[in-house]
Parts: sequence; C-alpha cells; structure tokens
Amino acid sequence: MNTRSFARPTIVAFPAFAATTASVRDALRKLVLAATVAMLALGSASAFAWSQHGTAYTSRGTYNGARYGSCGGGSCSHAGGVAGPYGGFATNTGTVTRNAPGEFSNSGTATGRYGNSVQHAGDTNCAGGTCSHTGTLTGPDGKTASTSGDVTRTAPGQYSSSGSITGSNGNTVDHSASTNCAGASCSRSGTVTGSDGGAVYHSGTATRVAPGVVTTSTSATGTLGNTVTTSGTITTTGVVTTGSTTVVVAPKPVVVAPPVVYVPPPPVVYVPPPPVVYAPPPPPAVYVAPRVVYMTPVPRPVVWIPGHWVGNVWVVAHWS
Repeated sequence: MNTRSFARPTIVAFPAFAATTASVRDALRKLVLAATVAMLALGSASAFAWSQHGTAYTSRGTYNGARYGSCGGGSCSHAGGVAGPYGGFATNTGTVTRNAPGEFSNSGTATGRYGNSVQHAGDTNCAGGTCSHTGTLTGPDGKTASTSGDVTRTAPGQYSSSGSITGSNGNTVDHSASTNCAGASCSRSGTVTGSDGGAVYHSGTATRVAPGVVTTSTSATGTLGNTVTTSGTITTTGVVTTGSTTVVVAPKPVVVAPPVVYVPPPPVVYVPPPPVVYAPPPPPAVYVAPRVVYMTPVPRPVVWIPGHWVGNVWVVAHWS
C-alpha cells in the first residue's frame, strides 16, 4: 500500500499549562498509537491511502501532528491528532461519502485535550458550477449550531463563497469571500459579520515559489480597526513512505495594541466668587464749631459811700 504526503498541514494551538517531560512523551505515544490504529483501520480495505506528518514551531512551543486517510467504495475517511509541547493531545476523525453524482455527505468527531467532543455532520450538493453545503455541530452539552454556505466558480480560477453559522443561542454570523487564482498564486479576501453588525475583514495570498515550496501571508482587521498580519513558508518533501511535512511558522505576529481610549477629564465646575456687597463709606464727619458763649458780668447796684476815716487815712465820699 502506497502512502502519500498531504500538502495541507494541520496546526492546532493549545494554551500553555504545566509541562513535564513525561507528559510530552505520553502525548507523543498517544499520537503515534492513534495514527497507527487509523492507518491499519483505514488502509486495510482501501484502494487509496495517504499519510501526513507535520511539525509546527511557534512562540508557544513545538506541535507535532499526524493524519492518515483512505478512500475506497465511494467513501474517504481520515483520522489524526496533534500533540502540544506540554502534553496536550487532540484528535479528529471523519468520513466523506459520495451518495450520487455531485452529492456528498460527511460526518465526524473532534475531541479536545480534556476529552470534550464535538460531533459534526453535513451534506453537500454540487451542480452548475456551484456547491452548496448545510451542516450541524453538536457540543458535549447537547447544544447544536447550524451552518450553511455555497461556493461558486465564477470564471476560470475565480470563485466566490458565502454562508452563515447560527449558534445555539440564535445569534448568526455571516461570511462572504472571493478567491482568484492566476499563474502560481492565489489570493483571497472576505468579510465576517456578527449578529450585532460588527465586521472582521480578512485577506491572504499563497504563492508557489518553487517545487514543493509555498509562501503565504494573511491579514485580519477586527471590529476596532486593529490589524494582525502573519506570513510563512510551507515546504514539502514529496512522496515518501512515512510522509513528512515541515511547517515553518513566521515569527510571532505583531499584535496591534488596542486603541487608547480617551477618557476626558471631569468637567470643571465654575464656582463663581461670592458676590461683593458694596458697603458705602461712613458718612463724612460733620465739623461742629465750638459754641462761643459770651458771658457778661452781672451788674451790681451802685452804693454812695460817704467820706470816712480808715485808720489815720481820710477816704473821701464816692460811689461803689
């Protein structure tokens, strides 16, 4: 049975948690075991099988992933997993079946590192250059979300897509995009609009620069106007027995700090000064001249005193 490398690496990121060497080895053993079981189960009765192994180097550490798939009897199945740098492990399995010309159904299960699983299923119908898809996702709590969308070939190398996702709470997110491929490069741009009207814009390119070497770049602008850009190179080694794909992840994307929210200072309350009460000056001093009182001597009566002796002196008669 021939195995082939698959050019679409899978990268799953996990938040960092306490790491031990033993946990990492245990996760890698799980990954190898799951991949081996999938290879045997899918390849035992298949006419075509493929394998993929990928390594992603990120600022959070190294992630190892493996996927194996098999096709036969109008159906293709795949199984795989990703082991994180701190022992986290996640798996994904699924099947796509061709029911009739242009009609397909799919189902599968994605299981996170804590054991929580999400079931997904859907149907696709292709006719007249358009493929339409509907599906459901059911979480571990039984809540369900629904998806729908379509992809249309508008011209050679040109495609448009649109769709929506409705969560269990009834909120709907709409998305639309267009893709244009010419020569060795494909470019894509699109918009995702939330139930509250907020929109996220994204764009990206993929260019084949050499056999087995593809460069990529992406840009996403959020509802607040912040933009995050990433770039990288994907290199494959071709058809090998074990399959090998190395993903060189670009340096940690530059995260634009959220805009500084201007908080105006509290308004200055004008406190008027207390009113000035006009106190008139005291009335001018009135000069009061001292009163002149003219005193006239009181007249006394005139008495005639006859002449007389005072001692040895004779005093003649006179009025007194």
